[in-house]
Amino acid sequence: MEQTQSACHIHGGEGGGQPVRKSHHSDEMKANLINRLNRIEGQVRGVKGLIEKDTYCDDVLNQIASIQSALNSVGKLLLEGHMRSCIVERIQSGETEVVDELLTTVHKLMK
Repeated sequence: MEQTQSACHIHGGEGGGQPVRKSHHSDEMKANLINRLNRIEGQVRGVKGLIEKDTYCDDVLNQIASIQSALNSVGKLLLEGHMRSCIVERIQSGETEVVDELLTTVHKLMK
């Protein structure tokens, strides 16, 4: 997996509301993620077309498995960057509750 360069930033909420956490990814990482997601989007449209054409179910299921794998790869890249930057920064600043947040996210990803 490639290294990511991202950092979490906190922006004030609108009208005194809760602060909004944002991530800052390098232009290279953003382009990588967007390219991957564009390919996934195309694959999903392709599956829709296969279903419309009554393509053999096993062929459609194999395409769906490919899409799931591609989404998992995007998730892994984001998770790695998140852990290397946002999580580390927040733990270093004393926000240990971020570990619970991370565990909840990892559990969702592993479903």
